[in-house]
Amino acid sequence: MELARRNLLVYVMLGAVWLLVLAWQVEEHLRVRQSARTVLRNRSKVIANTLSACIRGLRFRGTVLTERLEPVLNELVSRTNELGQSSELISVVLLNAANEPVAQAGKPIDPEQKEITQTGERWGVRSVAFVNPVDLGASLSAEGLTNPTVVLPSPFPHPTNRPAESFRGRGFPRREPRPEDVDPPPRPPDDKRMRAEGTNASSNLVADAGPSPPSDGRGTRGEGPRRPFWLRGMDEKEYQSLIEKRAVHGLVLALSTESFQAACRQDLWLRSIILLLATVSVFGSGLAWSNLAKSSDLQLRLVRASELTTHLKEMNLAAAGLAHETRNPLNIIRGLAQMVSKHPATGPEIQRTSRQIVEEADKVAAQVNEFINYSRPREVRPSVLALGSVVGEVIRALSYDLEEKKIRIEVKDEHLSIEADEQLLRQALFNLLLNAIQAVNGAGAIQVIAERRTAAEATLEVRDNGPGVPADRRSEIFKPYFTTQKTGTGLGLAVVQQIVLAHGWEIECLPNDPHGAVFRITHLKLAG
Repeated sequence: MELARRNLLVYVMLGAVWLLVLAWQVEEHLRVRQSARTVLRNRSKVIANTLSACIRGLRFRGTVLTERLEPVLNELVSRTNELGQSSELISVVLLNAANEPVAQAGKPIDPEQKEITQTGERWGVRSVAFVNPVDLGASLSAEGLTNPTVVLPSPFPHPTNRPAESFRGRGFPRREPRPEDVDPPPRPPDDKRMRAEGTNASSNLVADAGPSPPSDGRGTRGEGPRRPFWLRGMDEKEYQSLIEKRAVHGLVLALSTESFQAACRQDLWLRSIILLLATVSVFGSGLAWSNLAKSSDLQLRLVRASELTTHLKEMNLAAAGLAHETRNPLNIIRGLAQMVSKHPATGPEIQRTSRQIVEEADKVAAQVNEFINYSRPREVRPSVLALGSVVGEVIRALSYDLEEKKIRIEVKDEHLSIEADEQLLRQALFNLLLNAIQAVNGAGAIQVIAERRTAAEATLEVRDNGPGVPADRRSEIFKPYFTTQKTGTGLGLAVVQQIVLAHGWEIECLPNDPHGAVFRITHLKLAG
């Protein structure tokens, strides 16, 4: 019980260690995933900062021409792909205040999805979209966007997807800035002027544009840049609507998650290997502990068995010595009884009693001899023997008993030669045949069969047609002092089993159909 509790405690501890390793690996994997997400977020910020710098370089009086911006965006997307970055840019979309595309490059994406607008991110299987990772040069106030970048179409049609430098000298000849194009220096705020104008900085859609220009579209110095010349004929309301639709309010970047997925897969493989090693270690530790516990238990049993064997050997030697010393008094008693029975002056009653004493003394002497024979150690000295010859000699020694009970005996021999101790083999056969003779009543039959089973082994069987051995007693028939005969000592078959085991053979008791018993010896080693 104590050993079982200790084993249970060890197994519970090993299970707890495995669960701790599992939780640790799960936590580390989640941390790596979060770190990979952060890398992508930082990458988007770098791309957005680069895009912001490009837009500021292209902006003139708060406006950027579409034909000059889109090639830059396409170049940014294609160049990122050519560099083979792990987090390559898939698409770029510039949005207005209504989340409508103003300019875009790369694969189209839908900026109206709630996952993007509400969380600022949308993680897909192969891509991730970021909204407004950085500001594009526009300043935000509590009342809205105050200094946007406006993307306007060019007055002249030009081919798209051409670098921005190719537009110089075509439609927009480079010229020196005129005095009226330069913005006046900032003046300190004048409350009277602001009340007179009825406007403030936060109410303007474009900070560079100042108040609305007059109806002729020219404006005056100090009121901000003039309306582009190709839009001066546009109505003021239409112009303001165009400004609202073309003002850049937000940015959507779509990046490939290939690097994120690769990092997650690599880390997952690493965590799986660590978890597999931990599982193997825990299982191996449990198996090692189980083997150690079994080994300790077996060692304890071996020590106890060794002590018991030593004690039995001592008792065996003492019993053998006692039996040997008992034979001498028995021989004296037997001799005196014979002298008394043969004396002329002895009466018939005394003679009959003396003969009974001799018979009982012979029985006790036979039991003592059997006990001494059983207690003798079996030292095997193998030699090559003709099995049929040994069987014939034992049958001749028992011929008187066979003739007296009129028992037929049949020998089936394949002229086999085996390796065995001749004296011990004769003793085993003698006991088996004597046991069969005692079991057969009246005119019975005994068979001795020796046959080859494999190229290296043979079997020997002794069959009789006596009453047989009940099935519940076949496992006990080889125990010392167990017998089913009235005149048996119970040591004959025990001696046979000793001899068989000493040779490395096996013996078993089987039923002989239709009635009788079979004693089969297997694994006899063939000579040569």
